[in-house]
Amino acid sequence: MSNTKNTVLQAATELFGDKDPSAVDRWVAADYKQHSALAADGPDALRAMVADLGGDFRYEGARVITDGNLVALHGTYHGFGPDPLVGFDIFRVDADGKLAEHWDALTPQVKDTVSGRSQTDGAAAVTETDKTDANRALVAEFAEKVLVGADYSVLTDYISTVTYHQHNPDAGDGLDGFGAAVAKWGEQGKHLVYKKVHKVIAEGEFVLTQSEGEFGVPVAYYDLFRVADGKIVEHWDVVAPIPGELPHGNGLL
Repeated sequence: MSNTKNTVLQAATELFGDKDPSAVDRWVAADYKQHSALAADGPDALRAMVADLGGDFRYEGARVITDGNLVALHGTYHGFGPDPLVGFDIFRVDADGKLAEHWDALTPQVKDTVSGRSQTDGAAAVTETDKTDANRALVAEFAEKVLVGADYSVLTDYISTVTYHQHNPDAGDGLDGFGAAVAKWGEQGKHLVYKKVHKVIAEGEFVLTQSEGEFGVPVAYYDLFRVADGKIVEHWDVVAPIPGELPHGNGLL
């Protein structure tokens, strides 16, 4: 396990597992930069958030992706509110091994999904580390051409026509399932508009893109793809509205 991944997992365990506010002093940089809509900037705000966590709060991790100094976590938060929240968290670790920056996106857990898959189940282990660069390039090109460029004619250049496991709660498996969901969203006045890809984080067969756009309202898109044999075969996501006001001036993305 890389030092960066170990740092984030240990920090997250002490902060959100043990609910120990003093872990902020051990793991968080003095100039900690926050992008979450849930907390103000700096370590003191994080310390206050951890101190406020209730007895029923717990985090259920699903996957971890490490790319250089960035670590992405995918999992479910229980006890933040009345219903569980599925979320992505991205942490940047500085040269001193401290958490220096954080982004996240949360969405309510949906029990009855169209595909029958949950928002977090499916393949989780990183096994094909030798293919990280090729998979990152594939998904980055897909994000620019198909998501931002909206050129769906090349969809099958990137997504498998044989296997496409879908974890978005509104979409069924396969390209037909995705197409049906897009049509349904369009009828609701919600069109998938991607304006800019901010980050592409890759490890092995997993590639996470962090983007901004519109889905009826301004949103942050977190899309996690699993690649096999040069094609995307699985997809998880969180689509989070961008609030008009944040408790800091750093932006959500």
